[in-house]
Amino acid sequence: MRLRLDHFGVLFLAALSSAVFCSSAWAQTNGNNVSGANGVIIDAQGVLRLQHFPDPGGQLAKRRIAEARARLNPDVARPSKLRKVSLNRLEAAVRGQLAGNKPPTEEMQFLAGLTRLRYVFYYPDTKDIVLAGPAEGWAPDPAGRVCGIESGRAVLQLQDLIVALRAFPPGEQNSPAILVSIDPTKEGLSRMQQFLNSLGSHATPAQTQMIVNGLRTSLGMQNIRIGGVKPNTHFAQVLLECDYRMKLIGIGVEIPPVRMVSYVDRARAGSASALERWFFIPDYNCARVAADNLGLELVGDSVKLVSENQLVAVDGSRAKTGKSNRASELFTSGFTRKFAELSARVPVFAEMRNLIDMAIAAAFINEQDFYAASGWRAELFHNEGALAVETYNTPTQVETVCTAVWKGNRLFTPVGGGVTIHPRQALATSNRLPDENGRISELRESVDLKDLPADRWWWD
Repeated sequence: MRLRLDHFGVLFLAALSSAVFCSSAWAQTNGNNVSGANGVIIDAQGVLRLQHFPDPGGQLAKRRIAEARARLNPDVARPSKLRKVSLNRLEAAVRGQLAGNKPPTEEMQFLAGLTRLRYVFYYPDTKDIVLAGPAEGWAPDPAGRVCGIESGRAVLQLQDLIVALRAFPPGEQNSPAILVSIDPTKEGLSRMQQFLNSLGSHATPAQTQMIVNGLRTSLGMQNIRIGGVKPNTHFAQVLLECDYRMKLIGIGVEIPPVRMVSYVDRARAGSASALERWFFIPDYNCARVAADNLGLELVGDSVKLVSENQLVAVDGSRAKTGKSNRASELFTSGFTRKFAELSARVPVFAEMRNLIDMAIAAAFINEQDFYAASGWRAELFHNEGALAVETYNTPTQVETVCTAVWKGNRLFTPVGGGVTIHPRQALATSNRLPDENGRISELRESVDLKDLPADRWWWD
């Protein structure tokens, strides 16, 4: 697995109890007290910034939910424990819309309200490739993120599914690593080390702002890297925002709406050159496969936060140490335990989980070659010229921002990390979970598609 450096945070506590935290983002928000939603914007120059979308009294959210209830087809808005979507039929329906010079309908764009991808089924008799999971009506939150109107859970989007399918196209056995990282430059790290060395061991509280400004200036702008998917897609930007905001939570800048102890609260004195890394990976023990390989079930929350130390040399180079300090281990394990609760309250984390599920599902469809079995080549979904999803500003840079905290004597500890996803690992024999009681096959066989109207692409 290739590990990537992402958001860069710095914890510097001098001998006189000064703590300075540097991150590639800033947001002093409290999920419990601020009405509205957080999100990110990427400007035309590719610079990423966090933005809060206020909603005093929750009135905007209430109005949008009411509008959605009035607008949506009652059948699709009705909560369902297991809604099914045929990919073949969905593409045909989208093609019909485009043929009439119309965009995909709202139902198509939001996959009939699926809030989780639980199953992938293939039906040899009808040649349908089917996704299934819980579903409900949907509405945009104040930040424009589309969520279920009953549960508040993030809704799966067609544009993200298309990106996942394009990563594993028909007839190719590639194994792309989907990754996001924000990298401080080597020159910036070298300047930062030189600046810290210039401070010596006699910093005083009066120098706090000077230290903050010096770290911000020396590190400068940091570079965003995205691999495995196109960077100008919603898919890539969700991963980027998740990693971005996780780092803010870790260094105590963004207060999450669930009880969680930050890394800052746990930190103890450590190596003056240690680079602490936090990065998201899937929980690869998440795929249960039917004995006949015609069904896949995705289980658990699919996401882990893990840590690893790196060393930062004076010249700004980095080298993995293969170990992690206790504070990082406790923070990352605590974040993982709280991930389900956090994703229920902060939709972008649920979106990341859904993206991982879609990537694994796309890899499964490719690995089992349901394309050849069904005769479906997903030609429209794989054609950017006909159905564009690469429509977002490409993120390229983010500013280093610092804040200061006073808390005991500490040493300098930077924080980095990233998001790395290898979807095929979840399908490897060593990680694959067996369908011991045949439940997946039983559930698949309980669905009868023979009498389904040809133009019906979703059903309960």
